[in-house]
Amino acid sequence: MEVFHGWARNLLAHVSGAGDARRSREIYQTSTMSALLEGVYEGDVTIGELLKHGDFGVGTFNRLDGEMLILDGVCHHLRADGSAHVAAMDEKTPFAVVTRFRPDMTIPVTSGGDHAAVTELIDGSVSSVNVIYAIRITGTFGQVHTRTVMEQTPPFPPLTEATKGQGETTFTDVRGTLAGFRTPDFEQGISVAGYHLHFVDESGRRGGHSLGFRLERGTIELSVRSEIHLSLPRTRQFLDSNLTSGDVAARIHQAEGG
Repeated sequence: MEVFHGWARNLLAHVSGAGDARRSREIYQTSTMSALLEGVYEGDVTIGELLKHGDFGVGTFNRLDGEMLILDGVCHHLRADGSAHVAAMDEKTPFAVVTRFRPDMTIPVTSGGDHAAVTELIDGSVSSVNVIYAIRITGTFGQVHTRTVMEQTPPFPPLTEATKGQGETTFTDVRGTLAGFRTPDFEQGISVAGYHLHFVDESGRRGGHSLGFRLERGTIELSVRSEIHLSLPRTRQFLDSNLTSGDVAARIHQAEGG
């Protein structure tokens, strides 16, 4: 019997360890980008629940009320006027992507570069385009051009219409963090293919969705992710929506300001 108990303990430890290793590589996502495109702006996941799945990520809030950026377990609520504050735990999200950020690669940046130069540097550093990379860029920015969507009221318009009324802000000579994900092209519609980055300054009081930037100096950290946990909402709006519309890539490109 003692031998059996020892075997059982070893097996449980092995399973638990494998589970922890898998969770450390996992992306947790609630809903899909295609649902957001169709105006599904009310989800059933609270910020408190979301933070159980990760300490880093991006997304939005119910009714499309601003942008979300999670850093070091703090959920920042970025508003259309360029301001930011810490989100309440009972706020809800219709779309968010989170993970537990642990850098696998660090790239120092000592000379200035714009969005194209920085993303080219990252592209040249990754080992494969077929996995997801969580990205955290911390440093001094000569400029960060952001936009933040405004709260919508029912009946909700599609995302390409909602973003026409977005607030835009340009921050200059600012220290802060750009963070988000580099996602494979085959995930378009489930998530946002390519780069999806949000910004918050070091005070945590200003930020938004990045439309472009110039990094003067700082550090790029990359974290490789190869597991996806997709959780679909059970709200009536999501269940009743038609999520098979065409031109998803073009509509995401338009909505994201690409």
